[in-house]
Amino acid sequence: MILGPVSYLDCAVFCAFLAPQLIIHVGFLETVLVALQCLPFLLFELPFKFIRERYVVGYNRQSPFVQKASAFEDFVIRCVRYAFEKIPPKVGRVFFSKPVALPFLRFRMLRHGLLRSPVHWHEYNDKRFKGIWIIKDPMTKPDICVFYAHGGGFSMGSAYFYLEFLLTWFSLLSDNGYRNPAIFALDYTLVPEASFPTQLEEAIAGYEHVLSTVQDPNKICVSGDSAGATVVLSLLLHLSNIGRHLEKMDSSGAWRLSKPGMAVLISPWVKLVSDKHQNTTSDYLDAGNLHQYARQYAGQKVSVNDPLLSPGDCRDASWWKSAAPSKGMFVTYGAEEVFAPEVADLLEFLEENDVKVHSREEKGGIHAWPVACLFLSTSLDDRQKGLKSIVEEIRNGISLDQN
Repeated sequence: MILGPVSYLDCAVFCAFLAPQLIIHVGFLETVLVALQCLPFLLFELPFKFIRERYVVGYNRQSPFVQKASAFEDFVIRCVRYAFEKIPPKVGRVFFSKPVALPFLRFRMLRHGLLRSPVHWHEYNDKRFKGIWIIKDPMTKPDICVFYAHGGGFSMGSAYFYLEFLLTWFSLLSDNGYRNPAIFALDYTLVPEASFPTQLEEAIAGYEHVLSTVQDPNKICVSGDSAGATVVLSLLLHLSNIGRHLEKMDSSGAWRLSKPGMAVLISPWVKLVSDKHQNTTSDYLDAGNLHQYARQYAGQKVSVNDPLLSPGDCRDASWWKSAAPSKGMFVTYGAEEVFAPEVADLLEFLEENDVKVHSREEKGGIHAWPVACLFLSTSLDDRQKGLKSIVEEIRNGISLDQN
C-alpha cells in the first residue's frame, strides 16, 4: 500500500485529530499555553526566516538541506525543528500516539479510495511486550520478516505513527519477489513510564516471539530508526553477550535466541551522550534535548555510557564481531544530522575491525530522511528512494534462493 504525498488538507485533518487528544492528555490550559507560545514563531519568525533563507540569500549561503529541499519539505522541517527544541515531550508524544496516528492513517486511506487496508495487519499484545504484525498471509510462515523499533527519543513515537511507512515497506518487499513478507513493529514502553532496561527486555521478548513465528533467524532483519535503532543495537549486543546462538530448540522445546540474518539501521543514535553531537543548520534535532532524553532513558541505576544502553560506547571488537548478523549490517544516515559524526566514527571502528557493515551517507541529508521523505516529498521516486535502497540491501542479504 503506497499512498500519495501528504497534502495541506492532510495537515488540517491531522490537527483536527490532534486538538482533542491534546486537551484530553495534556489539559486544556496547558494546550492553550503551548499554542500561545508557538504563535510568535508561526506568525513572525517562521515566515521571515523561510522567505529570507530560501529566496533572498544566495544559494551558497543556504544550508545543505535547503539547497536540495522543496518548499514544502523546508517549511515542515522548520516547524519540526522548532517543536523538537521548544515543545515539551509530553505534548510532543501526543502527536505520534495511536489516537491521533491511526485515525489519520484511515483518513489518508479513505482519501485515496481505500475503505480498509489492502494489507493484513493486527495488534499483538503480550504481558511482556506489544506491537503490530503486518503480514500477507497469517496462516503461512513468512519468507522475510522485518523486526522494527520506532524512533522518538525514547519518550515519543509509536508503531501506529510508523504504520504507513511500514505498509509501504511491506509493499516494496512484496514487489521485490518475497511471497509472504511480514513486519513486526515493536511498540515499546516510553520514558518516563519506564527507563532502561525495560525497552531492551521488551525487544528481547518481541524478537523471541518473531523468531518462534518465523522459525528461521536467517529470514529475519532487525531494524529501527534513531532511538529504535539504539534498541536494536542493544538487542544485538545482548544476543551476543548471552552466548546462545543455536538455531535449534533445546530439550525442553524452548526456542534458543539466535542472531538475525541481517540488520538495517536508519540514522542510529549510536552513542547517547557525546561532545560530537552538535546542532547543524540543516537538521531538526537539538543536541541538548537529546542528551536530556538519554539521561532519562538511562534512569538512576545505569551509566549513560553502558555499552548495552549506548552501543556506540562499546569498543570491544570481539563483542561486535559476535553481535553482527551473518549477512551484516546496513546503516543509512544523513551527512547533516546531529548524529552523523558518531555514526561515522562507529562505522570506521567496525570496518577497521573487519565487522561486516556497509553504509550509505546521504549528502545534505537530515535525520531519518527515509522515513520523513515518504510523507514530505512530492514525486513517487523521491518518496521511495530511501526505502528502495533498504529493500535492495535486504534483497542482497536475504535472497529469494533461501525461501
